[in-house]
Amino acid sequence: MFEFFDHTADLGLRVTAPDLNALFTEAALGLFSMMTDDLSDIRHSLSVPFDIVGTDRDYLLFDWLRELLMFADAHRVLFGRFDVSVKESGLSATAHGEPLDPARHRLAREVKAITYHGLKVEQTPSGWMAEVVMDI
Repeated sequence: MFEFFDHTADLGLRVTAPDLNALFTEAALGLFSMMTDDLSDIRHSLSVPFDIVGTDRDYLLFDWLRELLMFADAHRVLFGRFDVSVKESGLSATAHGEPLDPARHRLAREVKAITYHGLKVEQTPSGWMAEVVMDI
């Protein structure tokens, strides 16, 4: 599950999940939900693999979201489904989506960058929680 929270001129994303794979998946879904009004409009005709090395979970989340954002911006792609496997040494994932189609995709806002401000990933009694702030 993810939700947005206001943060000065930025927008925050708070994610909760039972495990790390689901947490990183939900964070990616939250990122693209910030960008488009309806994730269900995104077809999954394109699959892009990502491998990110890192042992610090906070920075791994930052790097994961930053890589997704950079790829989406560079290739004008929207993603709407993710298969994520978080390991001790990083993560392997596949993002599924399609090229941006202005006739079908209603863009909600431009996410300019992922920030380090307030970045956290922590284990809770019910699973995992993460917070990250986006520069919009």
